[in-house]
Amino acid sequence: MRAPIDATAKLECVSYAPFRNDQTPHDPTLIVSPEQIAEDLAELAKVSKCIRTYSIDNGLDKVPELASRVGLKVLLGVWLGRDRAKNAQLCDIAVSLVKDHPDTVAAIIVGSEVLLRGDMTVGDLRQAIQSVKPRVNVPVTYADVWEFWLRYREVGADVDFITAHFLPYWEDVPPRAEEAAAHVDDIRKQVVAAFPGKEILIGETGWPSFGRMRDGALASRVNQARFISEILERARRDNFRVNLFEAYDEPWKRRWEGTVGGYWGLFDGTERKLKYPAGIAISNYPFWKLQMAGGLLLCICIFAVAMFAPKRRSSPPLASWVAVAVSATSGGILLGISVDKMLHESYGIGGWLVQGFMLMAAVTAPLLSTYALMSGRSLPSFLEVLGPPKGLTPLFLANMLGITLIVTTLIAGQTALSLIFDARWRDFPFAALTMAVVPFWTLAFLNGSKSGERPLSEAVFAGLFALSAVYVVFNEGFQNWQAIWTGATYLLLGSALWRARMPATA
Repeated sequence: MRAPIDATAKLECVSYAPFRNDQTPHDPTLIVSPEQIAEDLAELAKVSKCIRTYSIDNGLDKVPELASRVGLKVLLGVWLGRDRAKNAQLCDIAVSLVKDHPDTVAAIIVGSEVLLRGDMTVGDLRQAIQSVKPRVNVPVTYADVWEFWLRYREVGADVDFITAHFLPYWEDVPPRAEEAAAHVDDIRKQVVAAFPGKEILIGETGWPSFGRMRDGALASRVNQARFISEILERARRDNFRVNLFEAYDEPWKRRWEGTVGGYWGLFDGTERKLKYPAGIAISNYPFWKLQMAGGLLLCICIFAVAMFAPKRRSSPPLASWVAVAVSATSGGILLGISVDKMLHESYGIGGWLVQGFMLMAAVTAPLLSTYALMSGRSLPSFLEVLGPPKGLTPLFLANMLGITLIVTTLIAGQTALSLIFDARWRDFPFAALTMAVVPFWTLAFLNGSKSGERPLSEAVFAGLFALSAVYVVFNEGFQNWQAIWTGATYLLLGSALWRARMPATA
Protein backbone atom coordinates (compact mmCIF):
# COMPACT_ATOMS: atom_id res chain seq x y z
CA MET A 1 0.00 0.00 0.00
CA ARG A 2 1.29 3.47 -0.90
CA ALA A 3 1.71 6.28 1.59
CA PRO A 4 -1.65 8.06 2.11
CA ILE A 5 -0.13 11.54 1.88
CA ASP A 6 1.10 12.57 -1.57
CA ALA A 7 4.44 14.35 -1.23
CA THR A 8 3.60 16.48 -4.28
CA ALA A 9 0.11 17.57 -3.15
CA LYS A 10 -0.42 19.04 0.30
CA LEU A 11 -3.39 18.19 2.50
CA GLU A 12 -6.25 20.68 2.58
CA CYS A 13 -6.21 20.86 6.39
CA VAL A 14 -5.43 18.80 9.50
CA SER A 15 -6.48 19.09 13.15
CA TYR A 16 -3.69 20.23 15.43
CA ALA A 17 -3.17 20.10 19.19
CA PRO A 18 0.33 20.64 20.65
CA PHE A 19 0.13 18.43 23.73
CA ARG A 20 2.98 15.97 24.23
CA ASN A 21 3.69 13.23 26.78
CA ASP A 22 1.89 14.17 30.04
CA GLN A 23 0.66 17.54 28.77
CA THR A 24 -3.13 17.84 28.77
CA PRO A 25 -5.62 20.63 28.08
CA HIS A 26 -7.32 19.65 31.35
CA ASP A 27 -4.43 21.34 33.18
CA PRO A 28 -5.46 25.03 33.38
CA THR A 29 -1.95 26.05 34.43
CA LEU A 30 -0.28 24.55 31.35
CA ILE A 31 1.12 26.99 28.80
CA VAL A 32 2.68 25.19 25.86
CA SER A 33 5.82 27.02 24.79
CA PRO A 34 5.84 28.85 21.45
CA GLU A 35 9.03 26.95 20.58
CA GLN A 36 7.23 23.61 20.93
CA ILE A 37 4.33 24.79 18.78
CA ALA A 38 6.65 26.30 16.16
CA GLU A 39 8.54 23.00 15.88
CA ASP A 40 5.30 21.15 15.13
CA LEU A 41 4.01 23.74 12.67
CA ALA A 42 7.25 23.66 10.69
CA GLU A 43 6.72 19.93 10.12
CA LEU A 44 3.01 20.28 9.34
CA ALA A 45 3.70 23.00 6.78
CA LYS A 46 5.54 20.38 4.73
CA VAL A 47 2.38 18.27 4.28
CA SER A 48 -0.60 20.61 4.78
CA LYS A 49 -1.89 24.00 3.68
CA CYS A 50 -3.88 24.58 6.85
CA ILE A 51 -4.38 23.52 10.46
CA ARG A 52 -7.52 23.42 12.55
CA THR A 53 -7.27 24.30 16.25
CA TYR A 54 -9.86 23.72 18.97
CA SER A 55 -8.92 26.21 21.65
CA ILE A 56 -7.00 29.40 22.36
CA ASP A 57 -6.11 28.36 25.92
CA ASN A 58 -2.87 26.68 27.05
CA GLY A 59 -0.73 28.87 24.81
CA LEU A 60 -2.69 28.16 21.62
CA ASP A 61 -3.40 31.87 21.16
CA LYS A 62 0.13 32.01 19.68
CA VAL A 63 -0.78 29.64 16.84
CA PRO A 64 -1.91 32.27 14.27
CA GLU A 65 1.33 34.25 14.63
CA LEU A 66 3.51 31.12 14.45
CA ALA A 67 1.49 29.64 11.57
CA SER A 68 1.94 32.82 9.53
CA ARG A 69 5.72 32.36 9.66
CA VAL A 70 5.53 28.98 7.89
CA GLY A 71 2.71 29.80 5.48
CA LEU A 72 -0.10 27.85 7.18
CA LYS A 73 -3.71 28.98 7.20
CA VAL A 74 -5.65 28.48 10.44
CA LEU A 75 -9.22 27.42 11.13
CA LEU A 76 -9.31 29.04 14.56
CA GLY A 77 -11.31 27.07 17.10
CA VAL A 78 -13.04 28.57 20.14
CA TRP A 79 -13.71 25.94 22.83
CA LEU A 80 -17.11 26.71 24.32
CA GLY A 81 -18.41 25.14 27.52
CA ARG A 82 -20.93 25.69 30.30
CA ASP A 83 -19.38 28.93 31.63
CA ARG A 84 -21.05 31.79 29.73
CA ALA A 85 -18.62 34.43 30.98
CA LYS A 86 -15.63 32.33 29.90
CA ASN A 87 -17.27 31.70 26.52
CA ALA A 88 -17.69 35.43 25.95
CA GLN A 89 -14.07 36.09 26.96
CA LEU A 90 -12.76 33.44 24.54
CA CYS A 91 -14.88 34.80 21.71
CA ASP A 92 -13.44 38.27 22.31
CA ILE A 93 -9.88 36.91 22.18
CA ALA A 94 -10.65 35.05 18.96
CA VAL A 95 -12.02 38.21 17.36
CA SER A 96 -8.82 40.03 18.33
CA LEU A 97 -6.67 37.28 16.83
CA VAL A 98 -8.56 37.53 13.54
CA LYS A 99 -7.99 41.28 13.41
CA ASP A 100 -4.28 40.84 14.23
CA HIS A 101 -3.76 38.06 11.66
CA PRO A 102 -6.29 38.61 8.84
CA ASP A 103 -4.14 36.85 6.26
CA THR A 104 -3.66 33.73 8.39
CA VAL A 105 -7.00 33.00 10.07
CA ALA A 106 -9.20 31.58 7.31
CA ALA A 107 -12.29 31.02 9.47
CA ILE A 108 -13.49 30.90 13.09
CA ILE A 109 -15.08 27.74 14.46
CA VAL A 110 -17.29 28.87 17.34
CA GLY A 111 -17.64 25.77 19.47
CA SER A 112 -16.97 22.10 18.81
CA GLU A 113 -19.48 19.38 19.69
CA VAL A 114 -21.10 21.39 22.49
CA LEU A 115 -24.50 20.02 21.45
CA LEU A 116 -23.17 16.47 21.48
CA ARG A 117 -21.71 16.97 24.97
CA GLY A 118 -24.80 18.80 26.20
CA ASP A 119 -22.72 21.77 27.38
CA MET A 120 -24.97 24.37 25.73
CA THR A 121 -28.51 24.72 24.53
CA VAL A 122 -29.15 25.40 20.87
CA GLY A 123 -30.29 28.91 21.76
CA ASP A 124 -27.13 29.75 23.68
CA LEU A 125 -24.97 28.34 20.90
CA ARG A 126 -26.72 30.39 18.24
CA GLN A 127 -26.35 33.49 20.38
CA ALA A 128 -22.59 32.88 20.71
CA ILE A 129 -22.21 32.46 16.95
CA GLN A 130 -24.27 35.58 16.28
CA SER A 131 -22.13 37.58 18.74
CA VAL A 132 -18.96 36.77 16.78
CA LYS A 133 -20.10 36.96 13.18
CA PRO A 134 -20.66 40.73 12.82
CA ARG A 135 -17.24 41.52 14.34
CA VAL A 136 -15.03 39.63 11.89
CA ASN A 137 -14.41 39.64 8.15
CA VAL A 138 -13.79 35.88 7.87
CA PRO A 139 -16.31 33.03 7.60
CA VAL A 140 -17.81 31.76 10.87
CA THR A 141 -18.92 28.18 11.47
CA TYR A 142 -19.74 25.66 14.19
CA ALA A 143 -18.48 22.05 14.34
CA ASP A 144 -20.37 18.95 15.45
CA VAL A 145 -20.98 15.35 14.47
CA TRP A 146 -23.19 14.94 11.44
CA GLU A 147 -26.14 13.52 13.41
CA PHE A 148 -26.45 16.75 15.42
CA TRP A 149 -26.38 18.90 12.32
CA LEU A 150 -29.32 16.94 10.98
CA ARG A 151 -31.06 17.15 14.35
CA TYR A 152 -30.55 20.91 14.85
CA ARG A 153 -30.73 22.27 11.33
CA GLU A 154 -31.64 25.76 12.52
CA VAL A 155 -27.98 26.34 13.45
CA GLY A 156 -27.20 26.26 9.74
CA ALA A 157 -28.83 29.68 9.33
CA ASP A 158 -26.17 31.28 11.57
CA VAL A 159 -23.02 29.93 9.91
CA ASP A 160 -21.26 30.62 6.63
CA PHE A 161 -20.53 26.93 6.05
CA ILE A 162 -21.24 23.63 7.80
CA THR A 163 -18.39 21.91 9.63
CA ALA A 164 -19.47 18.30 10.18
CA HIS A 165 -17.55 15.50 11.87
CA PHE A 166 -17.54 12.01 10.35
CA LEU A 167 -15.68 9.46 12.48
CA PRO A 168 -16.90 6.08 11.23
CA TYR A 169 -14.94 4.10 13.84
CA TRP A 170 -16.95 5.74 16.65
CA GLU A 171 -20.39 5.32 15.13
CA ASP A 172 -22.95 3.14 16.90
CA VAL A 173 -22.59 0.55 14.15
CA PRO A 174 -19.10 1.17 12.77
CA PRO A 175 -18.30 0.00 9.24
CA ARG A 176 -15.23 -2.01 8.32
CA ALA A 177 -12.23 0.07 7.29
CA GLU A 178 -12.62 -1.15 3.70
CA GLU A 179 -16.11 0.38 3.59
CA ALA A 180 -15.53 3.45 5.77
CA ALA A 181 -14.66 6.04 3.10
CA ALA A 182 -17.71 5.17 1.03
CA HIS A 183 -19.82 5.27 4.22
CA VAL A 184 -18.56 8.78 5.06
CA ASP A 185 -19.21 10.00 1.53
CA ASP A 186 -22.77 8.65 1.58
CA ILE A 187 -23.55 10.49 4.83
CA ARG A 188 -21.84 13.64 3.57
CA LYS A 189 -24.27 13.66 0.66
CA GLN A 190 -27.17 13.49 3.13
CA VAL A 191 -25.83 16.56 4.93
CA VAL A 192 -25.36 18.34 1.58
CA ALA A 193 -28.99 17.67 0.77
CA ALA A 194 -30.09 18.95 4.19
CA PHE A 195 -28.30 22.30 3.75
CA PRO A 196 -28.73 23.43 0.13
CA GLY A 197 -26.48 26.31 -0.80
CA LYS A 198 -24.08 25.75 2.11
CA GLU A 199 -20.61 24.32 1.72
CA ILE A 200 -20.06 21.16 3.78
CA LEU A 201 -16.58 20.96 5.25
CA ILE A 202 -15.65 17.56 6.65
CA GLY A 203 -14.28 19.04 9.86
CA GLU A 204 -13.03 15.76 11.29
CA THR A 205 -12.50 12.38 9.73
CA GLY A 206 -9.88 9.74 10.34
CA TRP A 207 -9.13 6.24 11.57
CA PRO A 208 -7.07 5.02 14.55
CA SER A 209 -3.81 3.15 14.01
CA PHE A 210 -3.99 1.16 17.24
CA GLY A 211 -6.56 0.10 19.83
CA ARG A 212 -9.52 -2.17 20.40
CA MET A 213 -11.79 -3.47 17.68
CA ARG A 214 -15.41 -2.26 17.47
CA ASP A 215 -17.71 -4.63 15.60
CA GLY A 216 -15.86 -5.11 12.29
CA ALA A 217 -13.86 -1.88 12.62
CA LEU A 218 -10.23 -2.79 13.26
CA ALA A 219 -7.84 -0.09 14.44
CA SER A 220 -4.54 -0.67 12.64
CA ARG A 221 -1.79 1.10 10.72
CA VAL A 222 -2.82 -0.43 7.41
CA ASN A 223 -6.47 0.47 7.93
CA GLN A 224 -5.60 4.03 8.91
CA ALA A 225 -3.52 4.47 5.77
CA ARG A 226 -6.24 2.86 3.63
CA PHE A 227 -9.01 5.10 4.97
CA ILE A 228 -6.99 8.30 4.59
CA SER A 229 -6.01 7.41 1.02
CA GLU A 230 -9.58 6.60 0.02
CA ILE A 231 -11.24 9.63 1.60
CA LEU A 232 -8.67 11.98 0.07
CA GLU A 233 -9.19 10.36 -3.32
CA ARG A 234 -12.95 10.90 -3.03
CA ALA A 235 -12.37 14.53 -2.00
CA ARG A 236 -10.23 15.15 -5.09
CA ARG A 237 -12.70 13.43 -7.37
CA ASP A 238 -15.86 15.11 -6.04
CA ASN A 239 -14.26 18.45 -5.09
CA PHE A 240 -15.07 18.72 -1.38
CA ARG A 241 -12.81 19.86 1.47
CA VAL A 242 -11.52 17.54 4.17
CA ASN A 243 -9.85 18.31 7.47
CA LEU A 244 -8.13 15.14 8.66
CA PHE A 245 -8.24 14.15 12.30
CA GLU A 246 -5.54 14.51 13.43
CA ALA A 247 -1.95 15.76 13.04
CA TYR A 248 -0.20 14.13 16.00
CA ASP A 249 -1.02 11.21 18.27
CA GLU A 250 -2.17 12.56 21.65
CA PRO A 251 -1.19 10.33 24.61
CA TRP A 252 -3.32 12.28 27.10
CA LYS A 253 -6.51 11.10 25.42
CA ARG A 254 -5.82 7.51 26.43
CA ARG A 255 -6.88 8.33 29.97
CA TRP A 256 -10.35 9.29 28.73
CA GLU A 257 -10.82 7.19 25.59
CA GLY A 258 -8.61 4.15 26.17
CA THR A 259 -5.72 3.07 23.97
CA VAL A 260 -7.51 3.95 20.74
CA GLY A 261 -7.90 7.60 21.78
CA GLY A 262 -4.17 8.19 21.57
CA TYR A 263 -3.51 6.87 18.06
CA TRP A 264 -5.39 8.98 15.49
CA GLY A 265 -2.43 11.02 14.31
CA LEU A 266 -0.68 11.15 10.96
CA PHE A 267 2.49 11.84 12.96
CA ASP A 268 3.84 9.81 15.86
CA GLY A 269 3.17 11.59 19.14
CA THR A 270 6.59 10.86 20.65
CA GLU A 271 9.09 11.18 17.83
CA ARG A 272 6.88 13.70 15.95
CA LYS A 273 7.63 11.95 12.66
CA LEU A 274 5.27 11.05 9.82
CA LYS A 275 3.95 7.52 10.37
CA TYR A 276 3.82 6.61 6.69
CA PRO A 277 6.63 8.29 4.74
CA ALA A 278 6.60 7.91 0.98
CA GLY A 279 8.42 4.92 -0.44
CA ILE A 280 8.23 2.77 2.70
CA ALA A 281 5.86 -0.21 2.82
CA ILE A 282 3.07 0.09 5.37
CA SER A 283 2.73 -2.81 7.81
CA ASN A 284 0.81 -3.42 11.01
CA TYR A 285 4.01 -4.93 12.41
CA PRO A 286 6.97 -2.98 11.05
CA PHE A 287 9.34 -4.82 13.43
CA TRP A 288 8.12 -8.28 12.44
CA LYS A 289 11.62 -9.68 11.97
CA LEU A 290 12.54 -8.90 15.58
CA GLN A 291 9.19 -10.25 16.75
CA MET A 292 9.69 -13.46 14.78
CA ALA A 293 13.18 -13.93 16.23
CA GLY A 294 11.85 -13.56 19.78
CA GLY A 295 9.04 -16.02 19.10
CA LEU A 296 11.44 -18.54 17.61
CA LEU A 297 13.69 -18.28 20.67
CA LEU A 298 10.74 -18.93 22.97
CA CYS A 299 9.77 -21.99 20.89
CA ILE A 300 13.30 -23.39 21.21
CA CYS A 301 13.27 -22.85 24.97
CA ILE A 302 9.94 -24.64 25.36
CA PHE A 303 11.12 -27.68 23.40
CA ALA A 304 14.42 -27.64 25.34
CA VAL A 305 12.49 -27.81 28.61
CA ALA A 306 10.44 -30.71 27.22
CA MET A 307 13.57 -32.58 26.17
CA PHE A 308 15.50 -32.18 29.40
CA ALA A 309 12.76 -32.17 32.04
CA PRO A 310 12.90 -35.16 34.45
CA LYS A 311 10.34 -37.68 33.25
CA ARG A 312 8.15 -39.85 35.40
CA ARG A 313 7.57 -42.05 32.37
CA SER A 314 10.26 -43.63 30.22
CA SER A 315 8.56 -42.22 27.14
CA PRO A 316 5.90 -39.50 27.41
CA PRO A 317 2.81 -40.19 25.28
CA LEU A 318 2.30 -38.57 21.90
CA ALA A 319 -0.43 -36.34 23.37
CA SER A 320 2.14 -34.68 25.66
CA TRP A 321 4.42 -33.87 22.74
CA VAL A 322 1.47 -32.51 20.76
CA ALA A 323 0.59 -30.33 23.76
CA VAL A 324 4.16 -29.03 23.92
CA ALA A 325 4.08 -28.27 20.18
CA VAL A 326 0.77 -26.41 20.54
CA SER A 327 2.08 -24.34 23.45
CA ALA A 328 5.33 -23.57 21.65
CA THR A 329 3.57 -22.62 18.42
CA SER A 330 0.99 -20.35 20.05
CA GLY A 331 3.63 -18.76 22.26
CA GLY A 332 6.06 -18.25 19.40
CA ILE A 333 3.46 -16.67 17.14
CA LEU A 334 1.91 -14.45 19.79
CA LEU A 335 4.99 -13.27 21.71
CA GLY A 336 5.75 -10.40 19.30
CA ILE A 337 2.10 -9.38 19.20
CA SER A 338 1.92 -9.46 23.01
CA VAL A 339 4.98 -7.24 23.37
CA ASP A 340 3.60 -4.85 20.74
CA LYS A 341 0.27 -4.66 22.58
CA MET A 342 2.01 -4.06 25.90
CA LEU A 343 4.04 -1.16 24.47
CA HIS A 344 0.96 0.48 22.96
CA GLU A 345 -1.70 -0.35 25.56
CA SER A 346 0.19 0.34 28.80
CA TYR A 347 -0.75 3.71 30.29
CA GLY A 348 0.29 4.98 33.70
CA ILE A 349 2.10 3.03 36.40
CA GLY A 350 -0.87 0.76 37.03
CA GLY A 351 -1.24 -0.04 33.34
CA TRP A 352 2.43 -0.87 32.92
CA LEU A 353 2.36 -3.13 36.01
CA VAL A 354 -0.68 -5.08 34.82
CA GLN A 355 0.65 -5.44 31.27
CA GLY A 356 4.11 -6.34 32.55
CA PHE A 357 2.82 -9.06 34.88
CA MET A 358 0.61 -10.43 32.12
CA LEU A 359 3.52 -10.64 29.69
CA MET A 360 5.70 -12.33 32.33
CA ALA A 361 2.95 -14.87 32.94
CA ALA A 362 2.56 -15.38 29.19
CA VAL A 363 6.27 -16.22 28.81
CA THR A 364 6.70 -18.34 31.96
CA ALA A 365 3.42 -20.28 31.68
CA PRO A 366 4.43 -22.45 28.67
CA LEU A 367 7.89 -23.12 30.13
CA LEU A 368 6.62 -24.13 33.58
CA SER A 369 3.62 -26.02 32.20
CA THR A 370 5.86 -27.97 29.83
CA TYR A 371 8.13 -28.94 32.74
CA ALA A 372 5.13 -30.12 34.78
CA LEU A 373 3.58 -31.93 31.81
CA MET A 374 6.70 -33.93 30.98
CA SER A 375 7.37 -34.61 34.68
CA GLY A 376 3.92 -36.06 35.18
CA ARG A 377 2.75 -33.34 37.59
CA SER A 378 -0.64 -31.65 37.56
CA LEU A 379 -1.65 -28.00 37.68
CA PRO A 380 -1.52 -26.95 41.37
CA SER A 381 -4.62 -25.50 42.99
CA PHE A 382 -4.63 -22.04 44.52
CA LEU A 383 -4.72 -23.50 48.03
CA GLU A 384 -1.62 -25.59 47.36
CA VAL A 385 0.26 -22.34 46.79
CA LEU A 386 -1.46 -19.90 49.14
CA GLY A 387 -3.31 -22.09 51.65
CA PRO A 388 -2.51 -23.41 55.15
CA PRO A 389 1.04 -24.78 55.59
CA LYS A 390 -0.21 -28.35 55.89
CA GLY A 391 -1.50 -28.37 52.33
CA LEU A 392 1.21 -26.34 50.61
CA THR A 393 3.25 -27.89 47.83
CA PRO A 394 6.95 -28.07 48.78
CA LEU A 395 8.19 -27.93 45.17
CA PHE A 396 9.67 -24.63 43.97
CA LEU A 397 8.69 -25.01 40.29
CA ALA A 398 5.19 -26.14 41.26
CA ASN A 399 4.85 -23.01 43.38
CA MET A 400 6.05 -20.85 40.49
CA LEU A 401 3.56 -22.54 38.18
CA GLY A 402 0.78 -21.96 40.71
CA ILE A 403 1.71 -18.29 41.17
CA THR A 404 1.75 -17.82 37.40
CA LEU A 405 -1.72 -19.39 37.21
CA ILE A 406 -3.00 -17.11 39.99
CA VAL A 407 -1.57 -13.98 38.32
CA THR A 408 -3.11 -14.99 35.00
CA THR A 409 -6.47 -15.68 36.62
CA LEU A 410 -6.57 -12.39 38.50
CA ILE A 411 -5.62 -10.32 35.45
CA ALA A 412 -8.07 -12.25 33.28
CA GLY A 413 -10.77 -11.65 35.89
CA GLN A 414 -10.03 -7.93 35.97
CA THR A 415 -10.16 -7.65 32.17
CA ALA A 416 -13.34 -9.73 31.98
CA LEU A 417 -15.14 -7.48 34.48
CA SER A 418 -13.87 -4.40 32.63
CA LEU A 419 -15.25 -5.70 29.34
CA ILE A 420 -18.61 -6.19 31.05
CA PHE A 421 -18.94 -2.91 32.95
CA ASP A 422 -16.71 -0.47 31.03
CA ALA A 423 -16.28 -2.06 27.63
CA ARG A 424 -16.12 0.98 25.34
CA TRP A 425 -12.56 1.92 26.30
CA ARG A 426 -11.09 -1.50 27.10
CA ASP A 427 -8.63 -3.48 24.99
CA PHE A 428 -8.93 -7.20 24.37
CA PRO A 429 -6.05 -9.15 26.02
CA PHE A 430 -6.25 -12.01 23.53
CA ALA A 431 -2.55 -12.41 22.68
CA ALA A 432 -0.79 -12.62 26.06
CA LEU A 433 -3.75 -14.37 27.65
CA THR A 434 -3.71 -17.09 24.99
CA MET A 435 0.01 -17.65 25.50
CA ALA A 436 -0.61 -18.38 29.18
CA VAL A 437 -3.95 -20.18 28.98
CA VAL A 438 -3.17 -22.74 26.25
CA PRO A 439 -0.40 -24.50 28.25
CA PHE A 440 -2.49 -24.35 31.44
CA TRP A 441 -5.40 -25.96 29.61
CA THR A 442 -3.32 -28.77 28.08
CA LEU A 443 -1.73 -29.51 31.46
CA ALA A 444 -5.10 -29.54 33.23
CA PHE A 445 -6.63 -31.97 30.75
CA LEU A 446 -3.65 -34.29 30.24
CA ASN A 447 -2.30 -34.44 33.80
CA GLY A 448 -5.35 -33.39 35.77
CA SER A 449 -6.57 -35.40 38.73
CA LYS A 450 -10.03 -36.97 38.43
CA SER A 451 -10.46 -37.42 42.17
CA GLY A 452 -10.51 -35.03 45.07
CA GLU A 453 -12.58 -32.01 46.02
CA ARG A 454 -13.14 -29.16 43.56
CA PRO A 455 -11.77 -25.91 45.11
CA LEU A 456 -14.36 -23.17 45.58
CA SER A 457 -12.15 -20.32 44.35
CA GLU A 458 -11.38 -22.03 41.03
CA ALA A 459 -15.05 -22.87 40.58
CA VAL A 460 -16.08 -19.25 41.14
CA PHE A 461 -13.54 -17.99 38.60
CA ALA A 462 -14.60 -20.68 36.13
CA GLY A 463 -18.19 -19.47 36.37
CA LEU A 464 -17.09 -15.85 35.95
CA PHE A 465 -15.12 -16.64 32.80
CA ALA A 466 -17.93 -18.70 31.28
CA LEU A 467 -20.46 -15.92 31.79
CA SER A 468 -17.97 -13.26 30.65
CA ALA A 469 -17.19 -15.12 27.44
CA VAL A 470 -20.86 -15.27 26.46
CA TYR A 471 -21.53 -11.64 27.38
CA VAL A 472 -18.44 -10.22 25.67
CA VAL A 473 -19.10 -12.00 22.38
CA PHE A 474 -22.77 -11.04 22.23
CA ASN A 475 -22.12 -7.47 23.41
CA GLU A 476 -19.34 -6.84 20.91
CA GLY A 477 -20.90 -8.64 17.94
CA PHE A 478 -19.87 -11.56 15.81
CA GLN A 479 -17.82 -9.40 13.44
CA ASN A 480 -15.40 -8.59 16.24
CA TRP A 481 -12.79 -11.35 16.04
CA GLN A 482 -10.84 -9.85 18.94
CA ALA A 483 -13.88 -10.28 21.19
CA ILE A 484 -14.54 -13.83 19.95
CA TRP A 485 -10.90 -14.79 20.46
CA THR A 486 -10.86 -13.26 23.96
CA GLY A 487 -14.12 -15.00 24.85
CA ALA A 488 -12.77 -18.34 23.67
CA THR A 489 -9.65 -17.81 25.82
CA TYR A 490 -11.83 -17.07 28.86
CA LEU A 491 -13.66 -20.34 28.23
CA LEU A 492 -10.38 -22.25 28.00
CA LEU A 493 -9.13 -20.77 31.26
CA GLY A 494 -12.45 -21.41 32.95
CA SER A 495 -12.50 -25.06 31.85
CA ALA A 496 -8.91 -25.52 33.10
CA LEU A 497 -9.85 -24.10 36.50
CA TRP A 498 -12.98 -26.26 36.62
CA ARG A 499 -10.76 -29.33 36.30
CA ALA A 500 -8.78 -28.39 39.42
CA ARG A 501 -8.92 -30.80 42.36
CA MET A 502 -7.51 -30.56 45.88
CA PRO A 503 -5.27 -33.54 46.76
CA ALA A 504 -6.34 -35.48 49.82
CA THR A 505 -4.33 -34.64 52.95
CA ALA A 506 -3.88 -36.83 56.01
